[in-house]
Amino acid sequence: MSEMPLSPAEWVQLNLQLQELHRRRRGKAATLATIAQLGYVQIDSIHVVERAHHHVLHSRVADYQPQWLDELLAERKIFEYWSHAAAYLPMQDFRFSLFRKQQLQQGKKHWFAPDHQMMRWVRDRVTAEGPLKASDFTATTAKNGPWWDWQPAKQALEQLFMQGELMVLRREKFQKVFDLTERVLPGGLDLRPPDREEFAGHLIDRFLQSHGCGSSAQISYLRAGLKADVQQQLLARQAGGELGSFQWQGQRYFYRQNLPQLAPASHRVKLLNPFDNLVIQRQRLQHWFDFDYQIEVYVPAEKRKIGYYSLPILYRQQCIGQMDVKALRAEKVLLVQHLLLQDSTRLTDALRQALRQALSEYAAFNGCVHWQLIKARPEIVAWLLPD
Repeated sequence: MSEMPLSPAEWVQLNLQLQELHRRRRGKAATLATIAQLGYVQIDSIHVVERAHHHVLHSRVADYQPQWLDELLAERKIFEYWSHAAAYLPMQDFRFSLFRKQQLQQGKKHWFAPDHQMMRWVRDRVTAEGPLKASDFTATTAKNGPWWDWQPAKQALEQLFMQGELMVLRREKFQKVFDLTERVLPGGLDLRPPDREEFAGHLIDRFLQSHGCGSSAQISYLRAGLKADVQQQLLARQAGGELGSFQWQGQRYFYRQNLPQLAPASHRVKLLNPFDNLVIQRQRLQHWFDFDYQIEVYVPAEKRKIGYYSLPILYRQQCIGQMDVKALRAEKVLLVQHLLLQDSTRLTDALRQALRQALSEYAAFNGCVHWQLIKARPEIVAWLLPD
């Protein structure tokens, strides 16, 4: 290990730069480039405001349009699969999805025990009829778990998707439309399944590309059984001179020796999605931003401190607070149901202007005409909503 080549503040600056949060580019091409730079964009179904995958891209592409994601999928430039969760991924990374698919084909369990008879029937129907979604199959009253209420055909579709026999061709009202993989994939792709060493290397490359530095635990986040492989390769790459490492807050961080030049930081306020790539790892956010964040969707209502769907607020390289939001689409009003700023936050005119601009842009992104503050400390209300 060596001395930190950058100060903690510079590492944060680099992280925001590699996360494309230091600027906002424009256009569909920039949307594709952003997905490639981030490595993935997580898909989430919660819709109290615009869905997570659109919000993540809106935070980075100034004129982002949700239909661009559909178009990129139709153009076979991105694909849906599992990263650490359901995600859109750049098509050039397709072969690395084969690692998990191969494991599932060999018997590793995903959510359900495979029903091979049902899977054959579903696959035969897709083969004969073309693209289908779960609602194209006859519903049953089968109950399959406390929060999964999927009919057997939907389970079979998902298993075939996870094993790689089906792909998502498009979505219709957020429902996946599946087709045979060979009818969806573009030509010319490398389809050799990676071995464990290659896949661990891919995880390292993508993480360092999008974050600048990382520990073995962060790089293998939610990748069961791969932490030791990642750690071994990190050490080997360091021994070969490709990577350096340093100790920070009790963890060993690895980085590429040829770090990019730092770009100027943004002075805009960014309202980040709870599933944003920057904040998805709570411990990492605490280490580098001194910000303890937890999405409270899964917290019982009586135990929530902020609210159901709270957005971290990023300003000048710091997470300064969070706000719980909900879009009243019929009324075209974005409710800021609870705004909480850190006690150390200086309530300056520059911050007020930047926050109000961010709220107006986020309201418009959600199809709302204006925003309304419901709850905040009295001094914040007086500062943000002057007479």
